[in-house]
Amino acid sequence: MNLKVNLAGVELKNPVMTASGTFGSGMEYSEFVDLSRLGAVVTKGVANHPWLGNPTPRIAEVTGGMLNAIGLQNPGIDVFCERDIPFLKQYDTKIIVNVCGKTTEDYLEVVERLADEPVDLLEINISCPNVKEGGIAFGQDPKAVEAITKAVKEKAKQPVIMKLSPNVTDIVTMAKAAEAGGADVLSLINTLTGMKFDIHRRKFALANKTGGMSGPCVKPVAVRMVYQVAHAVSVPVIGMGGIQNAEDAIEFLMAGATAVSVGTANFHNPFTTVEVVDGIADYMRVHGMEDVKEIFLAE
Repeated sequence: MNLKVNLAGVELKNPVMTASGTFGSGMEYSEFVDLSRLGAVVTKGVANHPWLGNPTPRIAEVTGGMLNAIGLQNPGIDVFCERDIPFLKQYDTKIIVNVCGKTTEDYLEVVERLADEPVDLLEINISCPNVKEGGIAFGQDPKAVEAITKAVKEKAKQPVIMKLSPNVTDIVTMAKAAEAGGADVLSLINTLTGMKFDIHRRKFALANKTGGMSGPCVKPVAVRMVYQVAHAVSVPVIGMGGIQNAEDAIEFLMAGATAVSVGTANFHNPFTTVEVVDGIADYMRVHGMEDVKEIFLAE
């Protein structure tokens, strides 16, 4: 059976990768997961300098998932290049670096710094607030999506994945804007904005008040958006949002995703990614499929 997939000329041994922010940069999970079993490791967001993140509390459990307002805490690009890339290069897997920023210049600084590093793809997190435009996320305005994509593509040496925010009226408009800007691949969905109160302490459950909702509760929304986008653009799509097992991942592949990312499930079952790889292979075997692309439901 052929589980290999191609993302903008980069061949992955299988379609399963990690979702940014849920797997560190691989080191934290390496005692549980043989990283060489994965199609790719997607790192936590990396900025041009260290970010402290938001005040605590910054994680809250909700029915069927969780809210997080970590605030993209990260050690910055210098530490990442010195520590995390050499670690990941020990494994036979592709390296996808998630890039975050508060201005276009922030993104470009990281993209340029990574140009000569041995990483395979860049995933641009456009759910970040654009501080120069009053704080609205880059990914919530189609003109901003196209502009940031064009700017990144001009500087990037690696293929560029644009990670789309679901907190929009029309996800297809955003996807087409990223494609028009030159995106090589699209990934979706990022977290849905949510809120929770602690009624006994009479406080917000998160110090940030709002947070990103993830987990199985978001999967039907994610599958619908991936289906819409995959049928509207010509570039590959990476599907994510609530994948807990192989069955969930197969839904995304049926919807048109070329590959999938496992996120929140890693927190309660660190073996999820390899279980999904094995489960997809089992599914193909049962259904007499020779190529993972056959899972796609062309309707």
